[in-house]
Amino acid sequence: MIIDIKRRALHRSKILQGQLKGIEKMIENEDYCMDIITQTLAIQKSLGSLNKLIVENHLRTHIPEKLSSADKKQQEEATDELLAIYELTHNRSSGK
Repeated sequence: MIIDIKRRALHRSKILQGQLKGIEKMIENEDYCMDIITQTLAIQKSLGSLNKLIVENHLRTHIPEKLSSADKKQQEEATDELLAIYELTHNRSSGK
């Protein structure tokens, strides 16, 4: 992984862990449902940020390597991975 992206992804992961622990306490304390939902939506946004970092790393490292390979199979894998990322993003976005 690219060092800066790894650092930021680990930081985001630790934030997510804290948010999840917070939700667990909210549920145990029977906090107001809307407050819990607000926090779960914040976690979803944080997960989106983490996914963006991982995708960025993949696009900056693995994809160029595969696309520049003389091996056609590697080139096809890169294309398939890009299409999969697009499909995952498209399906997620269309549900909103």
